[in-house]
Amino acid sequence: MTVLINESWKAVLAEEFEKPYMKDLKAFLQKEKQEGKVIFPPGSLIFNAFNHTPFDKVKVVILGQDPYHGNGQAHGLSFSVQKGVGIPPSLRSIYKELQSDIPGFVVPQHGELTQWADQGVLLLNATLTVRKGEPASHHKKGWEIFTDQVIKTLSEKRSGLVFLLWGKNAQAKIPLIDGKMHTILTAAHPSPYSAYSGFFGCRHFSKTNEILKNQGQPPINWQV
Repeated sequence: MTVLINESWKAVLAEEFEKPYMKDLKAFLQKEKQEGKVIFPPGSLIFNAFNHTPFDKVKVVILGQDPYHGNGQAHGLSFSVQKGVGIPPSLRSIYKELQSDIPGFVVPQHGELTQWADQGVLLLNATLTVRKGEPASHHKKGWEIFTDQVIKTLSEKRSGLVFLLWGKNAQAKIPLIDGKMHTILTAAHPSPYSAYSGFFGCRHFSKTNEILKNQGQPPINWQV
């Protein structure tokens, strides 16, 4: 199976791409396309998070659910949308928290978070593809097995990472992470339905930078 993914990730995940579930997933995606379904993000961007954040450069993991399902939105980074597209509600909540948490943070006019990814923030969705206009349409097709393995591999082969787990779906991944080797920060999901139940005021961005600085690492510049 030919996969457009950074070599550092390919080295630690090589076995996954040969497993039956991944071959079944590839067949499912091919069938979707043959039936004329529009899939987001485009094929070249499915592994975008991995290509912007090589395995050995990961410092922080932010876990989302599945890609945005509207035209021009998804580009392979959780919570991020391409420039020129409206800022989604959850990302607006993230920006609002950043504004109160990080001195001098200015709310951007766009929702493109590639600068975070390039600094070592792995913006990982649990499911990496979705059918246009149909949220959760590619759930339980194999992606979750793959991304669970990504989290386990990071936990086992790296140390000192910061995992930001927002909402119940993300927090369900806690058993995959060694809490002695890494820091796990949890909060409500930034969705407008739950942001006031513990996301606002969580201060995860400044806390992350304090943890990184205490490890002798450069903090994340959250301004985009």
